[in-house]
Amino acid sequence: MKRESPKYLFLGGIREDYCITHTNRAISGALGGNAIYSAVGARIWSDSVGILGRIGSNFDRVKLERIEQVGVDTSNVCILDQPLSTITFYAYLSPEERVDVNPALHYRRINKPMPKALLDYRSSTEGQGDRQYLSPLTIRPSDIPESLRGVQGVHLAPADYLSHVTLPPRLQCSDIRWINLDPSIRYMTPDFKHDLPALLHGINVFLPSELEAREFFSRGIKDTWEIAEAFSEMGPRFVVIKRGKRGQALWDRDSKRRWLIPAYPSKIRDVTGAGDAFCGGFLVGLNETQDPVEASLRGSVSSSLVVEGSGALYALGAAPGLAQARLSALRSGLREV
Repeated sequence: MKRESPKYLFLGGIREDYCITHTNRAISGALGGNAIYSAVGARIWSDSVGILGRIGSNFDRVKLERIEQVGVDTSNVCILDQPLSTITFYAYLSPEERVDVNPALHYRRINKPMPKALLDYRSSTEGQGDRQYLSPLTIRPSDIPESLRGVQGVHLAPADYLSHVTLPPRLQCSDIRWINLDPSIRYMTPDFKHDLPALLHGINVFLPSELEAREFFSRGIKDTWEIAEAFSEMGPRFVVIKRGKRGQALWDRDSKRRWLIPAYPSKIRDVTGAGDAFCGGFLVGLNETQDPVEASLRGSVSSSLVVEGSGALYALGAAPGLAQARLSALRSGLREV
């Protein structure tokens, strides 16, 4: 008999990261990807977490084993028959500003040779705004197991538009309490204003970054709360706008309440995966407490642990009790507006 699915399932990228941090430190081939970072954010609070994504036949299986060893289920990872590149590149000009193109320029800037793996690299979001083309690594509805028995929450990490518009209907056929979505910057533009409402239909929580939210309404709304309310009118009850070191803006459509959630003041070494980790902690918190404020606080703690080191699994080595201590400390900074 097939084992019961993990309680929380994270759909997205499973990658090998090449990164230049805001302090000009170069990292090569680290285990990464938004599915893994969001799962790690959840794993801080739950021992029933899994990922679903696509990788090529050449992906290092030792890295998959490392994910399993920290308690993240990989049984739903789709290993394709052909070799595929799962490399991503990021250069941080500051903790708040990231670029993902032209790696040669950035390695020259820090006087280091560019890794050969990046010779043909283009961008981390290549093709994600395409309305017709599915890349080999794009998650399809057919990749989702027929039975999702035991799954209580699903998070869709940033991915192709076609993935995000076709996966939710498949998930909505199951008894899943929460279907949350973090969009791709590639379709968060005014050109998709007629497409986004259909994509968000049936989504419970929408979690864009402030940059994505403002870009989508760049020809209209400017106020953060008006933007959040406009998104919620497309379907999601909760909208969380992630604002980096300024925390998050949380809007509850049903109660018409809004909160500013603080970010924990971490010593930042590498901000890769911070937003994804927030989303993972948020999903667990929302399901366990039914309270979006408590969920946001857990997300903030998850994010704070991830940014203090490099690599997707770093945060799971935190000292016992540290997450709970930070959760208690953050509550004093909450503000309803």
